[in-house]
Order: sequence, then C-alpha cells, then structure tokens
Amino acid sequence: MKFKLGDFVRFVEEKREGFITRIIDEQTIGVTGDDDFEIPVLASKVTSVHGREAAVAAKTQEAIAEIPPQEFVAKGIYLAAVPEKQVTSVVQFHLINNTSYQLLASFSTEKNTEYKGEFAGIVAPKTSVKVYSAALPDISIWPKFIFQILYHSTQKAGFLDPLVYSERFKAKDFAGSKIPVHVLNQLGWQFQLDAAEVKVDAQKLKESFFKSPEEKKVVEKPAKEMDLHIEKLREDYQFLSSSDIIKTQLERFQKTLDAAIVHQLPSVVFIHGVGNGILRHEIHKVVSKHPQVKTFMDARKEKFGYGATEVFLK
Repeated sequence: MKFKLGDFVRFVEEKREGFITRIIDEQTIGVTGDDDFEIPVLASKVTSVHGREAAVAAKTQEAIAEIPPQEFVAKGIYLAAVPEKQVTSVVQFHLINNTSYQLLASFSTEKNTEYKGEFAGIVAPKTSVKVYSAALPDISIWPKFIFQILYHSTQKAGFLDPLVYSERFKAKDFAGSKIPVHVLNQLGWQFQLDAAEVKVDAQKLKESFFKSPEEKKVVEKPAKEMDLHIEKLREDYQFLSSSDIIKTQLERFQKTLDAAIVHQLPSVVFIHGVGNGILRHEIHKVVSKHPQVKTFMDARKEKFGYGATEVFLK
C-alpha cells in the first residue's frame, strides 16, 4: 500500500478528490471529500496530488551549534498526536525532540505478534518528524507503538542509556483537552517518552491506609441546572458506546441529585434532551420512587421544550 492516512488523492476515472481517512485493506481505501462523505475506492483508482503534504520540520544532517553546558537539555522527547486540519478524525503522530541531543530513532508497530517498521532516522535537536497516521474512530484496533532511541552529542554531555518506549493507546489517553504541542505550534495530545518513572514507596503507601481522614469530604453545591448531554460531560464521548453514554449520564444525574439533597435545594433541573427518550425515562423512574423527591415535571417548556425535567425536593 503506497498510500497512508491523511494523503490527498484524486480519482482517476471521475472528477473527485479528497483525503484518505481509512485504510480498509491492502487494495481498498476510504476517501473523504468536501461533502464529508467517505467513499470506498480501490487504491489503483486514485493518484496522489503532490504539494498538499505538510512540510516536515526535521533537520537531519545540518551542523548543530554548540550549546552552553548550563543550557543543555537532556529531557524532552515526546510523541504528539495532532488532528489533520482537513479531516479531524485523522491524527498525525509526530516524534518531537525537544532535547539538545541528536536522536537516532526507530519506530515500529506490533499487531497480532507481527512487527512492522514505520520510521527510522535522525531527529535533530528542537525539531520533529511525522512518523505515523491513524483514524481516531479506529483506536480500538490501533497497533502497539514501539520506539527505540539512541542519544548522540558531539559536545561533552552525560551518557544516557538507550530509550525503549512501548504503548498501546486507549480512548482514555485522548480524553483530555488538546494542548499546545512542543516545536509544532499546533494543538494536540502530547505524551512524554522519556518521563522519569514514578517510584512508589511501599511503606508510605501502607501507612496511608491506616491514617484517619483529616477532614470530611466536601460535597460541592450543584448548579440549579445540570446539562446531561454527553458532550458536556466527557471530552472523549465520540469513543463511548451507547451503553457507556447512558451510564455516564445517569451517574452524573445521581451525583447531582444527591448533592442537591445535601444542600437542601428546593429544586434542580436536569437537561436530558429529547432524543430517543431513554435518559428521560430512566430519570423519571428514579425520581418517582425517591423518598426525598416531592414531585417532578417538564421544566419550562418555552425554554427546554420536552428536553428537561425539574425535580422538586422535600
């Protein structure tokens, strides 16, 4: 397969072009155009459009100025996942060298005990290189990532053992908000490959189990309106199954209801939307039997329609 995710291609037999958003098999790819529809097509029926690829910032063999010892940086190797600008469901992985070392890097993937080399090369200090592309919706079938890195410097610097980093990413790894990525000046998710290992003091951990709590857990006062739409509760909602979504929404509903009772609020509004009615039904089922609930009804139809329920407490 000569194509990869994120490549911009043009159809050979029809007037259409777009970005590759899925590798279906060795002969077939999925191409998404301006209409946001993905079309499966044989790889032999498209051709690359050159000049649309992102420029690679890595400098491999350029002369590197000597760095004063006090400014020499030994830590700072990252793997960054940056959404493709044109197709945000595709992320481009960049190996970032924010250290003062030159790095000799090898990147491989492993799937079903089969290994494939994806990248090998030199990454100069304070530069990055794109090493892989993947579709976020397919994260459950991503391969395992394996990096092997050697450090090199022509000036006097501390000796570092080769770095070996392996990771099988999960949806929760991308649950946080995107942050500015080193070197690239773009927003994305960033993972440090050379972070110091967290050492656990077994004795202190054991002692912590026998310590009495210094203060009681404080229950925060909830807002008068709680929006239960999943995109308001979880940033990684696109990775959740239908059952996980309803579970997350009901957990937040129960937590908010309990907090409202603790703070003796007269009422609280739960915005559940209309949808298929499952969340609304589950909420009504709980509050109809709750001993601390006086009554409940549709909340201000002129504002919420039938998409919210106001619960009045005793």
